Amino acid sequence: MERRKVEPYDIQTELASLKYWGFDGTQIHKTYTFDTYKSGLVFAVAVGHLADRMDHHPDLFIGYQKVTVKLNTHDLNGISTWDFKLARQIESLV
Repeated sequence: MERRKVEPYDIQTELASLKYWGFDGTQIHKTYTFDTYKSGLVFAVAVGHLADRMDHHPDLFIGYQKVTVKLNTHDLNGISTWDFKLARQIESLV
């Protein structure tokens, strides 16, 4: 998949296919909730493995029974097709 910047008007269209993902103006994001802290840690490590394989790394915020994932493409200064590709891979984990 070619990595290209997604125009602002297309971001909402892309988000429509991702349940509970949002856009804050700079990043797409989602908070996942788990039954235990350990389950959240396991999920965060799995996300890390996916991201490392793509060489496209999200911001991960780990809290008690919650993990927030935030994605953008720094070198394109916006949201790219890779952000949505990684988001879809992350969704396949849950």
